[in-house]
Amino acid sequence: MEKMTRGMEKAVLAMGCFWSPEALFGSMPGIIRTRTGYAGGTLADPTYRHMGDHSEAIELEYDPGELPYEEIVRVFWESHNPANINDYKGRQYQSMLLYRTPEQKDDIEQVLKARRAAGKPEPATEVKPFTVFYPAEERHQKYYLKRHPDALEKLATLYPSITEMDRTTLAARLNGLAKGYTNRSRILEEISDWPLPVMEQERIAARIKEIRW
Repeated sequence: MEKMTRGMEKAVLAMGCFWSPEALFGSMPGIIRTRTGYAGGTLADPTYRHMGDHSEAIELEYDPGELPYEEIVRVFWESHNPANINDYKGRQYQSMLLYRTPEQKDDIEQVLKARRAAGKPEPATEVKPFTVFYPAEERHQKYYLKRHPDALEKLATLYPSITEMDRTTLAARLNGLAKGYTNRSRILEEISDWPLPVMEQERIAARIKEIRW
């Protein structure tokens, strides 16, 4: 029940509380998997209660052929104001782009160049190399989806565990739906294009249609 992941790339970013950004990006075609976690600092093995100098972050696995990194960066800056979150709760809600490759760094610079040309203010976002990402606790993964018990009950017929469900494309989309970033029709239409046997597509679609939100 997954899209194919060959040739996928990863992006790590922070833009405040990680629940909403995970739902936002998880709703977007081209995003394969999402995870919330902690990044940008130096403390080893941070937790939600002991985050140290890390910030709440999200890790995206995406298909660059369908969703270029440059578009992820544009959505990132269009969807939050760094000045409103930086220094709130220390570094917990810091705005941050952690590039993993020289190409990602170049894409960030190109988006910044376009923003300057359009007269937009310089964003107070930390841009620096990626070092490490620590996944957040299970209760912080797919937060909005997990507020709907009936959805979890229906998904339990598709996945053997919550942990396995959390790492699927379907859970990313449904988390976005639960937050209001997408709708059921868009998800069903996308599933019909996933590289799965028709019977498997139909089984997944049937479960989604049964969910009471």
